[in-house]
Amino acid sequence: MANVSSTSGTSSLSKLQSLNGLFAIYKKPGPTSADVLNSLKTALLNEAGVQNLNPRKRKKQEIKMGHGGTLDSAASGVLVVGVGYGTKMLSTMLKGSKKYVAVGELGKATDTLDATGTVILQKEFEHITRFDFEEKMKGFTGDIMQVPPLYSALKTHGQRLSVLLKKGHKVEAKPARPVTVYNLDLKEFKPPHFTLDVECGGGFYVRSLVDDLGKALSSCAHVKELIRTKQDRFTLEHHALHEEHWTFEHIMRSLQPC
Repeated sequence: MANVSSTSGTSSLSKLQSLNGLFAIYKKPGPTSADVLNSLKTALLNEAGVQNLNPRKRKKQEIKMGHGGTLDSAASGVLVVGVGYGTKMLSTMLKGSKKYVAVGELGKATDTLDATGTVILQKEFEHITRFDFEEKMKGFTGDIMQVPPLYSALKTHGQRLSVLLKKGHKVEAKPARPVTVYNLDLKEFKPPHFTLDVECGGGFYVRSLVDDLGKALSSCAHVKELIRTKQDRFTLEHHALHEEHWTFEHIMRSLQPC
């Protein structure tokens, strides 16, 4: 029976390793995008009967997998995954359009530009009207220049800026770079909170947008909640597999082949 079980496990692993294409999963708030990808790999390997990776057989037991665009730890939503030859298509996910729902808070700025950080500035916001807000938003649509957050996945000298900051190193801000905002809507305005629908291109940071909007309104602001609802052709509603569906069968059903 042990041989039958071993053969079955090998067969299941072979099926996993034969997958090629793109699919989307749901990333919950908390873990990093890399953590979520590792959890996905572990779930699939466990299903295939590979409980512990054997260091001597690591290459034979690996699943070639990557994700197409980091979501902040505190953010949730669509995370596109490439498997097999699909990993070579992930660069198109980085450049493609994305949609977000962002809840922001006026009157408080944090060092990370979101709710995970330390409040570094507090300013009055009572003077801001919905009209003011929507007027300032006009300056943040189309092709604009944006300075990325210090706390980000961007690297300097091969190390992530966020990692260097957490180690106590001084980090210089990256220069402003061109980004595109296709659509920006104010869905709700209940000061100090507001909700934005954002459609943007690659390399855009919603945290920077909210921070810049706060400054433009003679106040300050940070992101309280961020959800990616669409990445390229993958939507949160129709494509993102939740954790209970991280199985070979569900991935096979949703896989878009190369």
